[in-house]
Amino acid sequence: MWGSECLELSVECLENMNRREFIKHSTAAVAGTSLLLTACGKKSTVSDKPSAAGDQQTAGSMTYRINPNTGDKVSLLGFGMMRLPVEAGGTEREHPDSPIDQQAVNEMVDYALAHGVNFFDTSPAYCQGNSEKVTGIALSRHPRSSYYLSTKLSNFSPDSWKREESQAMFERSLKYLQTDYVDYLLMHAVGGGRDALATFNGRYIDNGILDWLVEQKQKGRIRNLGFSYHGDVRIFDMLLRWHDEGKYHWDFVLIELNYVDWNYANEINPRNSNASYLYNELHKRNIPVLVMEPLLGGRLAKQPTPIVREMKKMDIHATPAEWAFRYAGTPEGILTVLSGMTYIEHLQENCRTYSPLRPITAEENVMLMRLAEQIAGMKAVPCTACNYCMPCPYGLNIPVIFTYYNNCLAEELMPAVSDPGDREFRRARRRWLIGYDRAVPSMRQADHCIGCNNCIPHCPQRIDIPAEMQRIDSFVEQLKQA
Repeated sequence: MWGSECLELSVECLENMNRREFIKHSTAAVAGTSLLLTACGKKSTVSDKPSAAGDQQTAGSMTYRINPNTGDKVSLLGFGMMRLPVEAGGTEREHPDSPIDQQAVNEMVDYALAHGVNFFDTSPAYCQGNSEKVTGIALSRHPRSSYYLSTKLSNFSPDSWKREESQAMFERSLKYLQTDYVDYLLMHAVGGGRDALATFNGRYIDNGILDWLVEQKQKGRIRNLGFSYHGDVRIFDMLLRWHDEGKYHWDFVLIELNYVDWNYANEINPRNSNASYLYNELHKRNIPVLVMEPLLGGRLAKQPTPIVREMKKMDIHATPAEWAFRYAGTPEGILTVLSGMTYIEHLQENCRTYSPLRPITAEENVMLMRLAEQIAGMKAVPCTACNYCMPCPYGLNIPVIFTYYNNCLAEELMPAVSDPGDREFRRARRRWLIGYDRAVPSMRQADHCIGCNNCIPHCPQRIDIPAEMQRIDSFVEQLKQA
């Protein structure tokens, strides 16, 4: 991944520069080919036809896609402003009381723009409500014409379903983002809630807000109107039927797409929809697709040794994250792939992966589908660490608990409860329990879940969080008593 010049520079920078100086001096790029994955049916196939989205790229530069509705030249890599760095280090997930590091965000935004990234996605719900403000400060230092701005109407709480409250949320977004229009406005996480249809109607129909958003688009305050989808596929199908009937026109749709969710999202979580179905329904209507969760909440960046070994046989230099991002960016009609990036190293690697994109070949696709089947067979919690379930009223750190459990699965660190006298088991057991205590303070661990169910309506993956907490706690107790 790293060229020799970049590697030499990185070593020198790490030794002689502080982190922010390193950001200013780092550069990297990769070259590649130009095939396109055409997704049809259960198993995807590959075509050598030009992308319908209009790939725009030269060697060593960012790949761009053209929005057929507006002609926007959009970077294939989009910056998701949901996992921003905090002053204490890491993200708010690890340090919920620490302020966002505005200077670090400014420098990452500067780096992104300098390396061709021009799409920035935020929400009133991100970073405990602070993402839009921080994003607005960082981007306002650059010409408004140099980037595309995406935000959401995140009116999740029934209190915000009131027409005036939803309108006020949109107006605050414009104020915080320091702009008088947004390029892409999404109805956030449609299809969620205990009663998905009633929830959707309460958020957007009964209060007239969807029609009001259409009016804002006509006034030029919204350039593209769409939605992000999580949950009940009947809501997704209903909205596309409205599009077909001319009732509403969707300029784009944001879906979860990665090489595991392509065929196995429903198998991992019966409440989710396979990306192959969602993508094909949008693509046949020529609705541009935005991608979220290309790494499945970070899970695809950390793979068990046998899976990494298979990937290395195909490309010894490629990282698991690079495989995932290449896959997500390959299908025709993908406008941009959003990535929530906390560290400059993530941003640098993702920029290299898409500068330019090397589309997944037929042979590589066969390998990834085979590995996806193996990954889907793991007993991981389908959590993407979006943090929508937080804060927990009883103090649990839900995403961190799930992340630790999933990472141990991926790294093959799960001790099998066996003969307590077995030395390897005792060593693995001790390592797991100590790591759990270090990752999650004891008062915020799974055993403190009382099953209040407050978190369930907020989870876009519709995970039965209390049930998963009980499963993890039972595993922990088994280890402690073994």
